[in-house]
Amino acid sequence: MPNPVCFFEIGCADAPATQAFYAGLFDWKMDPGPTGAMIDTGEGIGGQINSLGHEPHQYVTFYVAVDDVAASIAKVQELGGKLIVGPVPIPIGTFAWIADPGGNVIGLWKANS
Repeated sequence: MPNPVCFFEIGCADAPATQAFYAGLFDWKMDPGPTGAMIDTGEGIGGQINSLGHEPHQYVTFYVAVDDVAASIAKVQELGGKLIVGPVPIPIGTFAWIADPGGNVIGLWKANS
């Protein structure tokens, strides 16, 4: 698969309660991180529970690994989608949120080499 789903994120207003819920439901292991609890799902892809402190409070999105975030954003726009957030460089890579023509929001991700 050329662009795999590589990560997921669950946004919430109450991070401790949300972490406890998913840890109890699925036995996921939570590791506190600087931007939210990192989720170890065992055999599946990893994720994060994040509380942004502003809207949107509740969201669930997945991230797709891309070779070039800027080029992917250009292709999104060419195909009728739009850029929602970013691109945002963080210490381990760059992400952006895009919306498809129907309004579904997903993330694009490029890890630093």
